[in-house]
Amino acid sequence: MKKNNLKAWLYLLPAILFLGAFMVYPLIDVLVYSFEEGFNFASQEYYGVGTYNYSYILHDTYFIQALKNTFILVIITVPISTGLALLISVALNSIKPLRNIFQTVFFLPYVTNTLAVGLVFMVLFKKTAYSDGLINLLINAFGFSSVDFIDGPYWAKILVTCIYTIWIVMPFKILILTSALAGVDEQYYKAAKVDGTSKWRIFRKITLPMISPMIFYLVITGFIGAFKAYADEVALFGTDLNAAGMNTLVGYVYDMLYGDSGGYPSFASAAALVLFTIVLTITVINLMVSKKKVHY
Repeated sequence: MKKNNLKAWLYLLPAILFLGAFMVYPLIDVLVYSFEEGFNFASQEYYGVGTYNYSYILHDTYFIQALKNTFILVIITVPISTGLALLISVALNSIKPLRNIFQTVFFLPYVTNTLAVGLVFMVLFKKTAYSDGLINLLINAFGFSSVDFIDGPYWAKILVTCIYTIWIVMPFKILILTSALAGVDEQYYKAAKVDGTSKWRIFRKITLPMISPMIFYLVITGFIGAFKAYADEVALFGTDLNAAGMNTLVGYVYDMLYGDSGGYPSFASAAALVLFTIVLTITVINLMVSKKKVHY
């Protein structure tokens, strides 16, 4: 028995070393940095240990704005993208002869470069000296005035960001959900039809419970992905997200390390740990909810 245990630990050793080197050690390092006040990256010196870094970022207007943007993005995009992906997947599952073709079409945006998609969205939404953009042409057709979605009011910028994010994440969710729906045993549906059960009741009582593990997986990964948003905003508004008022928590951390206000790894570490705490808390809450709502 002991020999088998030794073999098991030897098999696990490469993974343990990898996780220790690239996950555990960096996390400990960031934790240490976050409490070192006035840390200088060049000299590797600091003048004290305490909670000043946390106090600073929690009173920083850029951090508050980034936190607000990130939460709005999470609250809007995760449920809408998951709901739309579920509706589209159910529709695709009902047209089995063309399901694979449509599944491929819907998956194409996922394999397209994020910045390339961002440029397309800029062409669609951005007002220029020569054109108001295709979306504004449609708005004008309904009798409304043009809106600058890229350099205009905050609500317009957050709207286009949410639309862009939903567009980017939906293909993956559709792929996962269509695969989950294809795995549901047809015997359940046949038995329900024999009993004269309505389609809506079949969906609620059979389809949703059977694919609930995949829905839960998409919700969890959706929350984590939305909290890590950064590239999408850069694609739409450029690298100076603070000036646009559209920075995110990950963008704030990056700016503190490498941006115009860069060279502050202690502030960046504190912000990263705040982000980690938020994501961990929401994940734990989702796991607790899943015990009652998810059917394995």
